[in-house]
Amino acid sequence: MRALQLLADRDLALVERPDPPPPGPGEAQIRVRVVSLNHIDVWGYRGMAFAKRLFPLTVGAEAAGEVVAVGEGVTALKPGDRVVPFSALVCGHCRFCKRGQDNLCEDVQGVRGFHVDGFAQDLANHPARLLVKIPDGVALTDAACVPVAYATVEHMLFDNAQLEPGETILVHAGGSGIGTIAIRIAKSIGCTVITTASTDEKLEKARAIGADHTINYRTDRFEGVVRKITRKKGVDVVFEHTGADTWNGSLLSLRRGGRLVTCGATSGPIGSLNLMQLFQQQYRIIGSFGAPISALQRALARIAQGVRPVIDTEYGLDDFKAGIERLEGRDVFGKILVTL
Repeated sequence: MRALQLLADRDLALVERPDPPPPGPGEAQIRVRVVSLNHIDVWGYRGMAFAKRLFPLTVGAEAAGEVVAVGEGVTALKPGDRVVPFSALVCGHCRFCKRGQDNLCEDVQGVRGFHVDGFAQDLANHPARLLVKIPDGVALTDAACVPVAYATVEHMLFDNAQLEPGETILVHAGGSGIGTIAIRIAKSIGCTVITTASTDEKLEKARAIGADHTINYRTDRFEGVVRKITRKKGVDVVFEHTGADTWNGSLLSLRRGGRLVTCGATSGPIGSLNLMQLFQQQYRIIGSFGAPISALQRALARIAQGVRPVIDTEYGLDDFKAGIERLEGRDVFGKILVTL
């Protein structure tokens, strides 16, 4: 089978590997059809894995495919089922896994495509308990955006920020994969959406997918514009994932009692915090990483209802590096897919 492997930092190669063995007890074998790219792939490509890993490493943390075989004891899946894999190899039996907080697992054995072999290969064996069925009517290309990106947004907005219909939300980097998803989800439940982006072209596209107000953060101080739009009240929720460059402005954009939820720091991990501002304004600041398996199920259901992810570009497996470079250069609006 074909596999896209990282041979060393920034050294990708498409290689031939033996097919995996038949699935073992509790496993299913999937034929991977689509891989979706995320900043986690950029980090891995640059060598920022935060843990030791062995090369060569098959890349790809987010995917969709079809079950081709199941191992002993697997009854919930059958050949032909379309599935998305939960890429974190969580234990399933710690206190957090048992109460459905899989992304807080105490004994994670790695993230596929980042610490252990991922899904950018024709066939892959995976624990059946970590596969989620794709509803009828949901395209594999849309489903491939769920395990990392769409589920992360679902978890951020509803499990953590507890976004409600009619609220006002500021979505940073509205042209990114998760930014575009956040805009569409928030708008679908009746929220007022303000978004930032680096170019007027991206802002125009953001308005086309539902953003009510757009701000070019390169030409305007977004926090000042947000205060004007909200008549100095501020927003209910800030969807933050850019980090140092927007951190202080994000706090100034919140209304009293507002919530800031963050899952990333692409512009830098260090930000300052005025503690008096924090407690006097009664802000709630929530860190969010990944998503529980239940968020994948809810995300797929939401897509089935018509709230689809935005697709920027599709590449072939041999063009994976071009997709990484496009994502690394931030020349994207929506998600980048690699079809097998």
